[in-house]
Amino acid sequence: MANQPVYKVIFQNGSQVFEVFARQIYQSDMWGFIEIEEFIFGERSQIVVDPSEEKLKNEFNGVKRSYIPLQSVIRIDEVEKEGSAKVSENTPREGNITSFPFPGANLPGQQSED
Repeated sequence: MANQPVYKVIFQNGSQVFEVFARQIYQSDMWGFIEIEEFIFGERSQIVVDPSEEKLKNEFNGVKRSYIPLQSVIRIDEVEKEGSAKVSENTPREGNITSFPFPGANLPGQQSED
């Protein structure tokens, strides 16, 4: 597995932000999704258990491939080596953050085309 790239993918899932590491990531044949394969979770330190990483291990246990909507992706980095996977709560500051509108969603003040 020498010289095989490692990717850090940060994406939003509901009210949580996931930060995972994987060996394969590419645009899906399903329009509007990316595919993530070969998740990497830290196996190095069995003495100290990170609850956030354990939650992600359980979440993706047995998952061969995950399809993530493009609008959920925050950032993708190619990194030197894997780090610790994390899940954190996304607590938006009131008034500063607005979700990107989805196609077909009516924004306040817009008329539907029905």
